[in-house]
Amino acid sequence: MISKSLKVCRKGDLCYLNSPKLAACGVVRHTFSTRLGGVSGEPFGRMNLSFNRGDERENVIRNYEILCDAVGIDTAHLVLSKQTHTTNVRSVTSADCGTGYSKVTFQDVDGLITDEPNVALVTQYADCVPLLFCDPVKRVIANSHSGWRGTAGRMGQVTVDKMVADYGCKREDIIAFIGPCIGPCCYEVDEPVYQAFCAAGLNYDDVFLPTTAGHYMLDLPLANRIILLESGISEDHLDVTDLCTHCLHDELHSHRATGGKRGNMAAIIELIPQK
Repeated sequence: MISKSLKVCRKGDLCYLNSPKLAACGVVRHTFSTRLGGVSGEPFGRMNLSFNRGDERENVIRNYEILCDAVGIDTAHLVLSKQTHTTNVRSVTSADCGTGYSKVTFQDVDGLITDEPNVALVTQYADCVPLLFCDPVKRVIANSHSGWRGTAGRMGQVTVDKMVADYGCKREDIIAFIGPCIGPCCYEVDEPVYQAFCAAGLNYDDVFLPTTAGHYMLDLPLANRIILLESGISEDHLDVTDLCTHCLHDELHSHRATGGKRGNMAAIIELIPQK
């Protein structure tokens, strides 16, 4: 796997991805997983991080241990939610650690925010768009899941607005990462999806490429980039994926490429305690 915009990291059989800009800010640990380096069997890939795909729970626990050990995150700090393609963003604290991992999960939550260290926010993927955020000045992080519904609902903007309103962040300080997802080369959608984006004011010429009547190729990374720039994120503070999950389905989980026979990847971000 080769990327011009992301750092590809390896530890033995494990392969995971990092955002250079998030890494450079110096206040977070973070990662985006791949299919590689875990203990699960097919059709889940080796590194499956979902408890809801039919995999053995022990395998998923071990996969989190392998990935988190590589990036220096304690699995006791993990916070997961049940994602349902909403734009619901929830603030969490250290009291929520273990949610969705060793405790009952949050329902209908697709974004998580915290300003506390050692709270590892987790979202999961197999074609949808991962969005990671860090304000290194206010020391606030967020992790949001944005499929086509979330993107049409401007999930990135919703997350940024909550960081500003609830935590006093300044938009110009926020660093953001648009992680690996299905690319415009492989993501054909129909008229209802196009109309949902039109209703959100996102029917830019570069976002949709018409194919046959009532069908379009949708550029989800670009749509989310536009949303984040319009939300006040600086171009210099934005890393955007150049990897398509569908094209690289042997290395990255893709729902479309496998007909739903797959596991999930995870995006994880955690604040490092101040010294």
